[in-house]
Amino acid sequence: MNRKTMVLTAAAGLLTPTLAACGTATGGGAGSGAIVVGTTDRFEAAEYAPAPFDPAYAYDAGAWNVLRQTVQTLMHTPRAGGQPVPEAASDCRFTDTGNESYRCTLRPGLKFASGDPLTAKDVKFSIDRVLAIKDENGPSSLLANIDSVEAKAADTVVFHLKTPDATFPYKLSTPATGIVSEKNYDAKKLREGFAVDGSGPYTMKAEVKNNQLVRAVFSKNPNYKGDLKLQNDKAELRTYADSTAMGRALADGKIHMISRTLSPAQIGEFSTKPPKGVRLTPLSGLEIRYIGFNTDAPVVKDKAVRQALAAAVDRNALIDKVYGKSAQPLYSLVPTTVTGHVNSFYNKYGAPNTAKAAGLLKDAGIKTPVKLTLNYTNDHYGDGTAAEFEALKAQLNSTQLFDITVQGSDWADFRPAQKKGDHAAYGLGWFPDYPDADNFLAPFLEQDNFLGTPYANAAVRTRLLPESRRAADRNVAVPAITEMQDIVAEDVPVLPLWQGKQYVAARDGITGVEWSVNAISDLQLWELGRGVSG
Repeated sequence: MNRKTMVLTAAAGLLTPTLAACGTATGGGAGSGAIVVGTTDRFEAAEYAPAPFDPAYAYDAGAWNVLRQTVQTLMHTPRAGGQPVPEAASDCRFTDTGNESYRCTLRPGLKFASGDPLTAKDVKFSIDRVLAIKDENGPSSLLANIDSVEAKAADTVVFHLKTPDATFPYKLSTPATGIVSEKNYDAKKLREGFAVDGSGPYTMKAEVKNNQLVRAVFSKNPNYKGDLKLQNDKAELRTYADSTAMGRALADGKIHMISRTLSPAQIGEFSTKPPKGVRLTPLSGLEIRYIGFNTDAPVVKDKAVRQALAAAVDRNALIDKVYGKSAQPLYSLVPTTVTGHVNSFYNKYGAPNTAKAAGLLKDAGIKTPVKLTLNYTNDHYGDGTAAEFEALKAQLNSTQLFDITVQGSDWADFRPAQKKGDHAAYGLGWFPDYPDADNFLAPFLEQDNFLGTPYANAAVRTRLLPESRRAADRNVAVPAITEMQDIVAEDVPVLPLWQGKQYVAARDGITGVEWSVNAISDLQLWELGRGVSG
């Protein structure tokens, strides 16, 4: 999510003169007839991120949005969300009652974009490769429960799991399981740079400047065979330095749609007084934001400090001040619309309560004010992050229980420092890999978790996570999911703040906008088409 939290946004200087000759979207000249989508995601090939679009490395929302257009997975999430359905496969199912053996049959006639046949051996190669490379920034943890992969025949692949996992079909719908060819990908090394080859609905040509992708042109793959129905022959993703520049390009007709990321101010403006020919479409979303803790750091090692922060923070005031209608308060790691959600933090701490926070600190013998630095990344989650942390600082300092300072740094510095444990408290976001409560709990609580946190709870790891994964009916898993959320509220290894809402702004005449981004923030370029202007 560098894991799926990673929305590589807004690097200064990404607007390039080379795009000026592309014409205007409304005139049909942009990208030679392509439907042009703007984004503030940043894609950089650098020492800390050498292979942005290699499925064995990519684990951020922006890179996955490129991979979803270009590599196939056995399963995929339907346009409106819900249970995954076959994509490169024609059929997938568990073959045992214990949810430990999973068999997929491939569609007949599958080919890579090159024309080479795609067989079960390629599926096995691709998944074995992710597990073998096991890049520390990559998505191998999603596949860690795979014991072995068998290519039983040219069209049949069988996954043997170490422990029961009813969520495994979801994992097969993620780009972590993207199918690639041995001709283009080394079994033990990352493919550096921006090249990507697969059997997905599009091929991709990258335009690069100073090791940064400034434009990706997606052309219909004539060899594609899968479940997706393409509404266009060509689409383009253009990167902008910030939301303001991107919004100006939309208003001027240089692009057709903004997928990521509209600023809170733009959402308000486009809701009440949009530019001529532009409409704003609200979409469901499952992005969450939270404060994580290095629970070994002296200042937050006593959970009473973390509990006091949970009792003191005012989510509604934070959202009103910074995010407006683009967010809503979140009182659990699991978003409100996901099966098993419970407001565990509200149930335990209630409304913001300085007296309660003071009591928690006093009972633990902790002197106040508690000096604490909140670290955040200033170039990763959009325009509101700095304002959010200044607002948190003001809130918490006003209680006189805390002496908060805030420190922003570039993602290239922030993330390695956070993973090393240099930050006692830090702000991160999470875009889910799949829309199940497991994906909002396991990445933070299991061993070798995404945060790299020393926090561990034996009941969660040995009983509750395995128990929840055994249940094919996710409603049956709710008691275990509820208990895990309550444990998080008690121990506060992370402090959830808010859940995001998604908005897409598009020009009149572009169809399929309501399907262009699904609830887990997958960009679905194939849904976009041209129609009659409104």
